[in-house]
Amino acid sequence: MPLDSDRTDSIPVIDLGPCFAGEPGALEATAADLHRICETVGFLFIRNHGVPVDLMRETFAAAAAFHALPLEEKMALKLDDRMQGYLPYKSSVARANGLNAVRKPNENEAFFVNPERDPAHPVNRWPDSLPSFREVTLRYYAAVEALALRMLPIYARALDLPADYFGPLCDRSLSSLRLTHYPPVEYGADEFGIAPHTDSSFITLLAQNPVPGLQIRTQAGEWIDAPVLPDTFVVNTGDVLNRWTNGRFLSTPHRAFNKEPKPRYAIPFFFHPNPETLIEALPGCTDAANPPKFPPQTVGDYMAAFRGANYDHFRQKKGEAAPAS
Repeated sequence: MPLDSDRTDSIPVIDLGPCFAGEPGALEATAADLHRICETVGFLFIRNHGVPVDLMRETFAAAAAFHALPLEEKMALKLDDRMQGYLPYKSSVARANGLNAVRKPNENEAFFVNPERDPAHPVNRWPDSLPSFREVTLRYYAAVEALALRMLPIYARALDLPADYFGPLCDRSLSSLRLTHYPPVEYGADEFGIAPHTDSSFITLLAQNPVPGLQIRTQAGEWIDAPVLPDTFVVNTGDVLNRWTNGRFLSTPHRAFNKEPKPRYAIPFFFHPNPETLIEALPGCTDAANPPKFPPQTVGDYMAAFRGANYDHFRQKKGEAAPAS
């Protein structure tokens, strides 16, 4: 059961163990809790999720090893048009949602990993000097994607849909794993590790690391710290699910800093439906007093627009200037 699930100034916790074990009534009870949380907070912690803790720690170590490489080695893998590879420091700006009046570059660097559905046609590029990096990150990718898929029936029942509703729409998901490094810096005015934003995803799964830094904005407009709960995931609704539910499930703004005198790493997994999946108001999410708020749009088209707004290399291809540092 969630903790503080009726409050909007804290992040509730859901134990997935009973549901994943198939205990009688657990799916419906968990879905009811999730429904309430998604309509009031938009963020939650999950425990007993099934992802091995050792694998989570290995992936944090892999992120640290990658970001410790010389810059020239990382730049050889610079982010491409498929949104795969290395995003250099201060190369993204949170623009897409109108949350930031001052749009300074984010104080982070990252490496993006995309799904590899066909071993004969790899889509990711890997650093030659880290022989275990590929194996660890792909193993983690598979584990968190499997977790997201196991959670889909809970989201479906939370919306009074058949438990298998989302499965066929997400079986070739347009998802990505981001290995992010937030160096210890002194932040100036309107500077952030990552500025206030909402995620583009259906849901985002964020493994907890011991260095805090995540903050979420409550419905009252106050920023609160997300506590570090070891071995859990933070889960939040993204814009795709917010649009799909016609705004019922909140896509809550959040931001991150690193105010510790040591590096902070984050390994968020952004889970999306299949690229051709059409996002339009789900059954039960509209009525005469609440008509559709968003135009129908495929996941692929939505993601193309999101990436074009937030990442410099897409904007520069269109002839737009990158923001000043």
